[in-house]
Amino acid sequence: MNLQVFENRRRILNSRPIHMVISAFLGGLLIAVAWSPAMAQVQQRFGVRTPLRDGVELVSDLWLPETPGRYPTVLVRTPYLKAKERWVNLGHTFAREGYAFIVQDVRGRGDSEGEFDFFFADGEDGFDTIEWIGEQNWSNGQVGMMGGSYRATVQWLAARERPTPLVCLFPQAAAGRYFDELPYMGGAFLMEWALDWMNGTAGRIGQGANAGRTDWDKVYAHRPLITMDSVMGRAIPLYRDALTHSTADEYWQRILFSSSDFAEMDIPALTVTGWFDADQPGAVHYWEGMRAYSPARDQQYFLSGPWNHGETRTGGSPTIGQLERTSRSMVDIDALALSWFNHCLKQEPQTFDFPRARVFLTGTNEWRDLADYPPPNMEQRRLYLHSNGHANTLYGDGTLTWNEPADEPSDGYLYNPRHPVPSGPAQVGEDQRVVQRRDDVLVYTTEVLEAPLSMLGRVWVVIHASTDARDTDFVAKLTDVYPDGRALLLGTWPAGVIRARYREGRDREVLVTPGEVEEYRIELFDMGHTFLPGHRVRIEITSSAHPFINPNQNTGNPVATDVEWRDAQQIIYHDQERPSYVLLPVLPEG
Repeated sequence: MNLQVFENRRRILNSRPIHMVISAFLGGLLIAVAWSPAMAQVQQRFGVRTPLRDGVELVSDLWLPETPGRYPTVLVRTPYLKAKERWVNLGHTFAREGYAFIVQDVRGRGDSEGEFDFFFADGEDGFDTIEWIGEQNWSNGQVGMMGGSYRATVQWLAARERPTPLVCLFPQAAAGRYFDELPYMGGAFLMEWALDWMNGTAGRIGQGANAGRTDWDKVYAHRPLITMDSVMGRAIPLYRDALTHSTADEYWQRILFSSSDFAEMDIPALTVTGWFDADQPGAVHYWEGMRAYSPARDQQYFLSGPWNHGETRTGGSPTIGQLERTSRSMVDIDALALSWFNHCLKQEPQTFDFPRARVFLTGTNEWRDLADYPPPNMEQRRLYLHSNGHANTLYGDGTLTWNEPADEPSDGYLYNPRHPVPSGPAQVGEDQRVVQRRDDVLVYTTEVLEAPLSMLGRVWVVIHASTDARDTDFVAKLTDVYPDGRALLLGTWPAGVIRARYREGRDREVLVTPGEVEEYRIELFDMGHTFLPGHRVRIEITSSAHPFINPNQNTGNPVATDVEWRDAQQIIYHDQERPSYVLLPVLPEG
């Protein structure tokens, strides 16, 4: 299937007339969504109730073909309310193509009963819902699931419970690495995300608008963190639970997937993510687990575009920030989903015409079809940090080369948590020079490239560092420096981070011995990008990204209840015995 064939229906939807017809051609199949008289061809049932094992009832909206019969079902489970135009449109699309389409409010959200509790009930609730669907007189006993973000994660949680009717998954941007994705990254608490998202889901309907005039500077300045939610406007149990459970303990283990979980999941899936998708770490985690351990490893497919989180559903646009990705990068994701379900649920066609993995490289702006991801010909290469001891700011003497360091002086900076480095401009593709001019930011840059440098896979920043504190953070960004000097951000989040107390694992906290040099590994997650001739590669290293993560107060006290602050003197080493480097997944050219 040629991804460039698909028309971007989202743009058409935004300007639709009342009797519009939307069509996309996919492998010879015409997908039509029509209003007015065509609506008579679809049955719609609102407020359908599903009883669960504990007596709670979840509520769904359902669309069916007009002709009575038993149909394969596509299920969406959402915390973001089922009564949305998108689901109405998709309900009519799928019903007209011979499917039952059902969208359900998860427990404690929208019309559904019970109390919302993050993902913790969604495995059993998903199982009960799917088994219930299989018993209905409009169901042929086969169910597929689709949806993005939270709606993707619940697919994997349900699949782990192995309900009999569940045939396939179409997860888009599924979260799954809870100490390296959310609500923690590298062990650092995602303060901005946690307050926003957990407030937004704190009631049965969306709560985000009520925080629209919040004095965020006042909120973020409050300590201890455990009561920061009250300063915003409400006590949020999920927020406080996340802070209280500060290691990957039994609380989190309920939703963390192990190799044994994947080994028992015999189900096809088409994983959709993006290089700038905030939930890409989870999406890749499920993909890698299924490819390595699942009996259905050969029925796994992978699609990663140059998309942010929301664009894994919309298919993107020609630009993101100042980064050009062209219209070639755009995909009709809903058409691809329908093609997938036709194959899995109707066996039309018998084989799925899609490569094992399809990925887009920004820079050259090209799709590549792969026999696997990451590609076996990818080479992990080290770009080493160098300086004469003054790498502070983009005007310093920090460089990156493929050559191992000799005896070189270290670089240092003072990290003041009361004056943290801002995480903005956080948008992918935006110029980072405003941050790179700070003295507490170390900057290392290659010479101008004479040939293209393509990377595809996991990116790490590995540093040898010391601090005079008992705990601190080290933060890194990767940027593409254009000939005109712009340093455009690449990556899934505003930055990568490692909180020092988690350097030995996320299941325990081990404080630092002040002055001791240790290795710290900062994960920047997966990227697909080509640095073009005339461009340069740049890495920046600092100790904060506010308000993306809570500024580490450098005390070593429990993070949730800490009210003390102290400065930390940070030293980054890059000599022969203690090299620091960027680990790039380099593709051979040609």
